Amino acid sequence: MLTKFYQHILALVFSAQEINGNPHILSNATLGFHIYDSYFNAKMTYHSTMDLLFKLQESVPNYICDRKKNLIAIIGGADADSSFRMADILSLHKIPQLTYGSFALEERNAIESPTFYRISPNAAHQYPAIIWLLLHFRWTWVGLLIVDDESGEKFLKTLEPLLLRNGICLASTGRIQKQPRWDHLQELYGLLSNIYPTLADTKANTVLFHGEAVTMLLLNSLIFYGHYLYDKKVSIEKVWIMTGQVDIALSGFQRAFSYDYFQGALSFTIHSLDVLGFQKFLRNVKPNWTEGNGFLKDFWEQTFNCSFQNSQEPVVDIGSCTGEERLESLPGPLFEMHMTGHSYSIYNAVYAVAHALHAMFLSTSNHRAIMGDKRIDPQDLHPWQLHHFLQDISFNNSAGETMSFNKNKEMGAGFDITNLIIFPNNSFQRVKVGRVDADTSEGRQFVIHEDMIVWHGHFNQGLPLSECNDHCYPGYYKKEAEGKIICCYTCGSCPEGEFSSQEDMVQCTRCPEDQYPSKDHDQCINKIVTFLSFEEPLGITSTLLSVSLSLITALMLGTFIKHHDTPIVKANNQDITYTLLVSLLLCFLCSFLFLGQPKKVTCFLRQATFGIIFSVAVSCVLAKTITVVVAFMATKPGSRIRKWVGKRTTNFILFLCSFIQAGICMVWLGTSPPFPDFDMQSMTMEIVAECNEGSIIMFYIVLGYMGLLSLISLTVAFFARKLPDSFNEAKFITFSMMIFCSVWLSFVPTYLSTKGKYVVAVEIFSILASSAGLLGCIFSPKCYIILLKPELNKKKILISRNN
Repeated sequence: MLTKFYQHILALVFSAQEINGNPHILSNATLGFHIYDSYFNAKMTYHSTMDLLFKLQESVPNYICDRKKNLIAIIGGADADSSFRMADILSLHKIPQLTYGSFALEERNAIESPTFYRISPNAAHQYPAIIWLLLHFRWTWVGLLIVDDESGEKFLKTLEPLLLRNGICLASTGRIQKQPRWDHLQELYGLLSNIYPTLADTKANTVLFHGEAVTMLLLNSLIFYGHYLYDKKVSIEKVWIMTGQVDIALSGFQRAFSYDYFQGALSFTIHSLDVLGFQKFLRNVKPNWTEGNGFLKDFWEQTFNCSFQNSQEPVVDIGSCTGEERLESLPGPLFEMHMTGHSYSIYNAVYAVAHALHAMFLSTSNHRAIMGDKRIDPQDLHPWQLHHFLQDISFNNSAGETMSFNKNKEMGAGFDITNLIIFPNNSFQRVKVGRVDADTSEGRQFVIHEDMIVWHGHFNQGLPLSECNDHCYPGYYKKEAEGKIICCYTCGSCPEGEFSSQEDMVQCTRCPEDQYPSKDHDQCINKIVTFLSFEEPLGITSTLLSVSLSLITALMLGTFIKHHDTPIVKANNQDITYTLLVSLLLCFLCSFLFLGQPKKVTCFLRQATFGIIFSVAVSCVLAKTITVVVAFMATKPGSRIRKWVGKRTTNFILFLCSFIQAGICMVWLGTSPPFPDFDMQSMTMEIVAECNEGSIIMFYIVLGYMGLLSLISLTVAFFARKLPDSFNEAKFITFSMMIFCSVWLSFVPTYLSTKGKYVVAVEIFSILASSAGLLGCIFSPKCYIILLKPELNKKKILISRNN
């Protein structure tokens, strides 16, 4: 006998006594009961069921030869096997069967049986609850121990896909035989080899245990013996998670066993409340209650490890039962004073039958009152008549809960999550730390109070870890390890531009465009807005260069205007010279449009202004070069080109070349003009305030046209470089255009490869360098003669040198 489960019988007795003492329920009838044991055996289950229906000694189907008794309902059993075997017989006779064990209906389609009622919740509600519990504590690498039978395999088959779907893996699965034998040490080693790999995994600190009360007895024995056979090398201090049918129980020979390795275990127990008066009832239980209770004497002897002496034999003091022993002195594994979930279900089952029977009595009484016969003979009532009233029953028990059957004929309100606290004297206390609501009409709910949980001392009261590997901290993500299951992974650093702010992120998250990841990639930091300002060193340098070159150009223009009547100024078209100097001055000044924070006006004007002014400057150079060529070709006798010599040709070249560039810029500004924009991609830690060119194609057309004019000018000047030096600027133009073309040819790849505000700096440098090249190569020699060698700036000197 498992003495702990004797509380189930006492709960039955207690509820029957309460009902019989209650004048408001079954006032004209007495509720009695018969108790049979199945001995965890299929044959005995069928045998006891037949005895209960037909005969106390010999089972003869459909033949009643025992004393008169009216069987109205049966409560049982505690597990799936016994419950369904009883249902095989009871369903044939339409006798209500109220089972108080918690198991999954999927194990057998009991819903279709009209006689099958469940007082305890469906064990299938535990599956999502187990997932929620594991995810709450982030236990992703767990062991599993199951009873080696059909229910255990069903549990594994159902739970494993749910675990994998939620990123939880089974480290190993051990199986415990239901009724094993180990007559030899080798057989014991065989049984231990089925469970100890699960216990030996040091990373799997959480073990799920699915089985029944008998399975728990066997597991306790295997751990006890195995702990010494393995010389205590295997750490069995785990976080045990037990399903609803598992209970901490010890048989008589296990009385001396320690079970402190279950300290801190979390159990899904059938929901229960303290029933008023039950503990007082248990304190008054005495072994002299033997009439009608043949189990009590055996229970008392096994529980208190004593014996009742036969009055005809000599009295033996040692080991004798006095009858004054108290149940509250027993440790929890032998007997509990608090009503367990199974006992609470039995208590509610008895009341459900009583209320249904009471309702049936009232209904029958009303019917007979109408017919004129008020006498009710209980023998006229049949079990099948109770079904209608059971399905509609609803009552409040003494604990204050409203009890009724749902559409699946289930009454269970759910599971309590209890924390097992074991004391040095081998007693224990169950502390409710959570709840699983099984009411599917309102949605399943999971509640856990982590601060109330007491863990095993092995974990130093810290949250136990149960993972295949260490956490991936912020800044890293879980990277799948080749050749391993999903729960075993490596930690990879977040890629550039991404971050992870929590542990064990499956993937990193890209920072918003206006932010960038920190050095450790664990957060995002706001980018700062940058642009080429006047205050920074690069801006100051550009400003000084622009101002200096502008002043030099203005001085050269003033010098040329002052000496406008000298031969060297008059040579090669005086007006084109002034135009070129003015355009170079504007080129230097237009670089200021590129400095400072981009605005709508500056973005609109900068590229078009730069393109037109530079085209004017290059057109002037081209016109001067063509002027030199035409002038010398016109000196040949009979040349027809003489009519092209003059200002009209140079002005036409200047106007035409400049007008084409102006037309291109007008089309650009009219269709897709530049506008202020923010470049958030180029720089990692900065947002670059820039001018979006609008149409990059038009931008390169402007540059391309300017490059075409430069190449034409360079080509013409190159071929005219050997004309007489006195009147020839072709050499200087050739050098200036080589510089100009070199600068802008290098500009394109540099522009494309530079990022941020330095793109603007590259364009400013190209503007200043190319303009300075034209200014220096073309006008510096002339200024040298005008200012330092005025004696050479005479017409007769130039003519004599030419001759």
